[in-house]
Amino acid sequence: MIRKYSDMQTSVKEKLRGGTGSALFRAVAEEGSVKHCRLFSEIILEKGSSIGEHDHVNETEYYWITEGEGIVTEADGEKRVTKGDLVVTGGGASHAIRNEKETPLKFLAVIILD
Repeated sequence: MIRKYSDMQTSVKEKLRGGTGSALFRAVAEEGSVKHCRLFSEIILEKGSSIGEHDHVNETEYYWITEGEGIVTEADGEKRVTKGDLVVTGGGASHAIRNEKETPLKFLAVIILD
């Protein structure tokens, strides 16, 4: 099976997890279609947009940065992420991500159930 990029459904979520601005989601796989996976989407954050702090209990979330630059907040502080970086959050830990740059921040988000 091949899913064309142009056929993947998009949605916009405002102030996600208490963040700012909007997050564009492109569903790489529809929710529930991949076993043990709660989310498999490309997310795009424009300048000034963020996903607020949230935790991951009984699941692990992966953010693979594909374009742009962002700031990830974890328990031990803020870290800059750029293309090719992988953010892994699980075991009850929390994180947030924001874009302060003119260039859109794009990343693949995958949540695997533990």
